[in-house]
This record gives sequence, C-alpha cells and structure tokens, in this order.
Amino acid sequence: MDPQRDWQFLDDRGRLAAAPRQPSRIVAYIQAGATLWDHGIVPVGLFGSGHDGERPDPVKAGALPVEDIAYLGSGPELTADSLLGAGPDLVVAVTYGGGQVYGIDPEVAKHLEESVPVVVLDVGQGRELGDVRDRFTALAQALGDGDGAGTAPGARDFEAAVRDFDAAAVRLRTAAAGPALPRVLALSPAGPDAHLARPRAWADLRALTEHGVDVVAPAEGPGANWSTVPGAEVAALAPDILLADARANATPLQDLRADEHWRALLDGVRVVVPWNPEAPCSHAAHARFFDSVTAALRGG
Repeated sequence: MDPQRDWQFLDDRGRLAAAPRQPSRIVAYIQAGATLWDHGIVPVGLFGSGHDGERPDPVKAGALPVEDIAYLGSGPELTADSLLGAGPDLVVAVTYGGGQVYGIDPEVAKHLEESVPVVVLDVGQGRELGDVRDRFTALAQALGDGDGAGTAPGARDFEAAVRDFDAAAVRLRTAAAGPALPRVLALSPAGPDAHLARPRAWADLRALTEHGVDVVAPAEGPGANWSTVPGAEVAALAPDILLADARANATPLQDLRADEHWRALLDGVRVVVPWNPEAPCSHAAHARFFDSVTAALRGG
C-alpha cells in the first residue's frame, strides 16, 4: 500500500471507512487498542465502556502501556469532543451485533462519524474466535503497511505469533483428551450472585468446547450471554475449574468468602483461572488463554 494514496477499510457493519492517507493517529476501544498493540500498532488514545471508570481497566488493557496512552473516558463522560480531542484520523471500536458501536452513545457515535472515519468490528456471539481474530489481523495489516500507525516496542513477528497459537491449540486438545475431563464453569461474580456465561454466546468459550473442553452450560432461561443466579445455585454445579471474570467491574473472589455458598464453591474447585471476556483478539492473547486453560486441565 502507498500510504499517500486513499486508504479504505470495509468494517463489519458493511460501512466503508475512508481517509486520504493511511491513518497514523488511532483512537480505539480498549479491547481493540490492546489487539492492535499485539499487532505492533500504537494507539494515541483509548476509551472504555459503561462498565468502566475513570481509569483504564488493566485486565482489558492486555499488554498496553496504559500510563503512556491517553485515556479519553467511558460511559456518559465519553463525548465526541473528548474523543476528537486526541486528534484521531481513525477510531476503532467493536460491536456485539446490530451495528451499534459498543461503549459510545449512539448520538455521540453519529457525531463522531461526521468528523472522522470509524471502523467497527463485530465481536458478538455470532462470530467465531478465528473470524474475529482474522478481521483484526486484516485491519492491522491495512494500518501497518507503510508509514502509518507507529510500531509498538517489541512487536512480535506475525508468523511467529501464529505458530505459537497453533502450538497452544494442540496442547489444549491434548490436555482435553484425558480420561477424566474436568468440568469448567465460566462466570462473572456479582456480589452474592453470579452471571454464569452461556458458552455458545462467547467465541472463546465456544473455541474451548470445540477443542474438547467440558464447559458447563447454565440452564435455559433469560439472558442471551449470561444467566444470573444466586451463589447457592453456582455452588451446586460443583465445577472442577472456575474461569472467573477478572475485569474491574466483577466482584473480586476474595471479597465473597464470607458467603457460605461462595466459600464452598471456592474450596471445592481445583483451579481458579482469571478470565477476561474482552481479551485482545490476537493470536498472542488467544494462545495465552488456551495455555492457561491447558495448565488448569493438567492440574494447575
């Protein structure tokens, strides 16, 4: 690509983002920014969702050096002016389906798109893990070919990252093929209750099941992504391995030990694995996730 020629990228809403030259100042939703960083691209600004606060969530940030990148806000504090104040020539966001930009008020998003190109990639339940990863790879390649966005220090060779992921997938399948397969439960603690993840709704959990992992599905009922139940129902599931949401908006597990049901659950599991439902959509991040589950399957 000639960085001085028109730049274009068709996003997952079917909208064409266009610029007179390859973008070099990228503002991104924190998950998207962490993904681009894994591809060697440095964003100039980050923003969060309505679940986030005044500071970037270190779990969502992945390997991003958040102290060196402007954090532009989240929730109702996130305005078009705050986003545009970083001087972006491209905004990268995500959607969970329906084309709505996640983390940005629809009116703010409309105003934003009148001023700067916006690329939105779908990370929702209709997407497979590899498909999401490939879409971010395509965007990173479009941004990184030429004199566009800066290169992250220590950025890894893409082919090496792919080889590492492929090896991690083999290790996961091998561990999941053991004679006594542990039961894995993914949840987000919410005080005395828990949001149990529906495996089919999360691309990373579906990928685990496709590799042979026994991921427990909660009972059918309300909630497309989560089933919210009291701690007693969680404890009754008696999982061997717990994938626990480690994001800042989830209740820390150590704060729940005073509850008899949570204490019974935590005392009964073999391993607790920190889980980031908004992990970077990169080969490197997915390899780390697979390896963390493999280690748990093998007994920690």
